[in-house]
Amino acid sequence: MARKSIIVSDISGGEIRDEKDAAKVAITYGDARRGRVELDVLASEVDDLAAKGRKVAKRGRKPKAAS
Repeated sequence: MARKSIIVSDISGGEIRDEKDAAKVAITYGDARRGRVELDVLASEVDDLAAKGRKVAKRGRKPKAAS
């Protein structure tokens, strides 16, 4: 028997049909006792919220320079 997982937006309750339209919002509190909260949302729902923030560079090793 097969199972199908349906991802639903935590803000609007709408179904997230395509992975390209999905986004995950992570809230980390300064007080570590409150933990971390993650929300699955539609990308269109958080466009205005993302515009107010800043883009963070990916972490990890820098690519080697081509010689």
